[in-house]
Amino acid sequence: MASDKKTRRLRKPKAKKQQVGNGGETHQQAKRREDALTTDQGVPIADNQSSLKAGPRGPSLLEDFILREKITHFDHERIPERVVHARGYGAHGFFQAYPAAKKLSKAAFLQDSDAKTPVFVRFSTVAGSKGSPDLARDVRGFAVKFYTDDGIFDLVGNNIPVFFIQDAIKFPDLIHSVKPERDRGFPQAQSAHDTFWDFVGLTPESLHMLMWAMSDRAIPRSFRMMDGFGVHTFRFIDKKGKSTFVKFHWRAMLGSQAVMWDEALKINGADPDFHRKDLWNAIENGDYPEWELSVQAFDEEQADAFDFDILDASKLIPEELVPLTPIGKMTLDRNVDEFFAETEQVAFCPSHLVPGIDFTNDPLLQGRLFSYLDTQLSRLGGPNFHQIPINAPKCPVHNFHRGGHMQMHVPKRGRVSYDPNSLPDAVKAEHPSGFTSYPEAMEGDKRRLRPESFGDHYSQARLFWKSMTEPEQRHIVNAFAFELGNCEAEHIRRRMLGHLVHVDESLAERVADALGMEGKAETIEPTVPPRDPDPSPALSMVANLPETLQGRKLAVLVADGSDPALVDALRRRGKKEGANVVVVAPKIGGAKGKGGKKIGADASLGAAPSVLFDAVVVALVGHGAESIAKEADAKDFLSDAYRHCKIIGRVEGSDPLFEAAGVPIDADEGLVKVAERKLKPFFEAAKRHRIWERETEVTSAG
Repeated sequence: MASDKKTRRLRKPKAKKQQVGNGGETHQQAKRREDALTTDQGVPIADNQSSLKAGPRGPSLLEDFILREKITHFDHERIPERVVHARGYGAHGFFQAYPAAKKLSKAAFLQDSDAKTPVFVRFSTVAGSKGSPDLARDVRGFAVKFYTDDGIFDLVGNNIPVFFIQDAIKFPDLIHSVKPERDRGFPQAQSAHDTFWDFVGLTPESLHMLMWAMSDRAIPRSFRMMDGFGVHTFRFIDKKGKSTFVKFHWRAMLGSQAVMWDEALKINGADPDFHRKDLWNAIENGDYPEWELSVQAFDEEQADAFDFDILDASKLIPEELVPLTPIGKMTLDRNVDEFFAETEQVAFCPSHLVPGIDFTNDPLLQGRLFSYLDTQLSRLGGPNFHQIPINAPKCPVHNFHRGGHMQMHVPKRGRVSYDPNSLPDAVKAEHPSGFTSYPEAMEGDKRRLRPESFGDHYSQARLFWKSMTEPEQRHIVNAFAFELGNCEAEHIRRRMLGHLVHVDESLAERVADALGMEGKAETIEPTVPPRDPDPSPALSMVANLPETLQGRKLAVLVADGSDPALVDALRRRGKKEGANVVVVAPKIGGAKGKGGKKIGADASLGAAPSVLFDAVVVALVGHGAESIAKEADAKDFLSDAYRHCKIIGRVEGSDPLFEAAGVPIDADEGLVKVAERKLKPFFEAAKRHRIWERETEVTSAG
């Protein structure tokens, strides 16, 4: 019997023309499905581009198991470091509303212009790990936690008002594309590689954001000189229940400013914590950074008249269409006491709202409402992360939640942990002023799709390009050339050139010329032909940068023989202008000044290259000037300041260093003579920040 069973087991079945598999599926059908996208349960995915919505512009549906599975897996990829925004820095402060705010919203923290609402702010890069440098070319997170009398409100935004994608279901794909490539683990904190540009080249909705990311906005000078945006369209609800659409804008009171790309590279080497130190030192020195919070407020009728969709996160509203309405000011006045307990453990969630503020059906925002909370459950160990002091509301908290990992709250004694209830001392009733969602009427088929109103991917990218000054356009061209030049696959470069043609033909030609790929742009047919919008001057940083030295850093280069009186005069004048004057000497011990008087140094030349400063004064004379002119660090200090278009002050006798560095002493109005009784011309010139005309001359000369 055993032998017979074995024989039967080894006997091959007769060949069949078609083998039927699960559910009657044939081998041919199964073969076609081998390469299909599926869920983790093996279910084939018909549409991986759009989340499930109630109508084309309706809310995303909780039943969308494909969206939830995809984002849940993404949220839990790394523990405990944040998957995105890992490199961050925070500070405490307060917010005061303006009287205009309460006309728009019933939110408690917007009602009293004398009240100070505590806030905690975390700035961050997006793509890099916790150990990456501050000056990577990247989007910056700009997240603000308001500790209001009605609970926590988290305004979780970026320093750029739009985003790469229109639907949250694409967020894992976007971040996977920009993170280090899975087989080699590099590059770190960079988008200049094949996988990122492959993804965005196949995702035309990214074009507008790419223009911002390739601009100087992606390499800010300081957190203190960086604007912030809520990105999405939200609602304000007033005391009568009226809804007003709003877009949030944070405007830096010091103005929005960037560094140059070559500076960013050198700063990352000289001081990878540049932004962190800048914020910490400013607050410690009492130079408290401030931002004005404004909104663009508009109604349904105005929204319907726009030639773009307000629910599309890849679009902005030009300020010429809807001007900004200032509603308050934020001041950061206290550094953290413990970095991990505060900055690392702070948890922001766009779903944290208060009465008077509500969501819209923006599909990117709708996905974030789920994703951020899900991430905190993994990163901070469970549902009680709100009990960590940095996350805890500063108003009373009452509910019937129980247990969970790291439960710290001990309620007063009693048996009741349910609602409704009637036992003594246990009733916690709903409150009529509590949060209620705006009763928006909704209808539509339950489908995975993008509304047709999301289809124009090039017009606002063109708007941004046309709104830039010539130096800003030049930097965008150079950024595209650098990024695409690091892509190994030619077809990716050709595809991106094809997209740039629809943004601006001269832009595409200049990038193609820089790549040596003239005439090789792929032909791409846009879904919606781009319009030709008028420029929006408000989008330019250079055109709107205030002429001020407030919050800036000035370096004074000294050596033996330098004049101590001049150094003291520069310090006094710098303080008067709101600038921080840093004395740089060959050695940290300082220098022996004129008449043998000691000049104390704040930094040594080797540790303080000119890229760390906004303007410089070369205060060298005699033997000291001749001696320092032989040092490579000194020549680099001056030549970099010149190359980076900075204002350079020079005293009589400093010529040896200028000659050694190859910097002409009278090249342009950015090289200014300085003497103890002649400081005004330098300080007035330094308020211009840069001499952009010099950039083309330096480049052509090089």
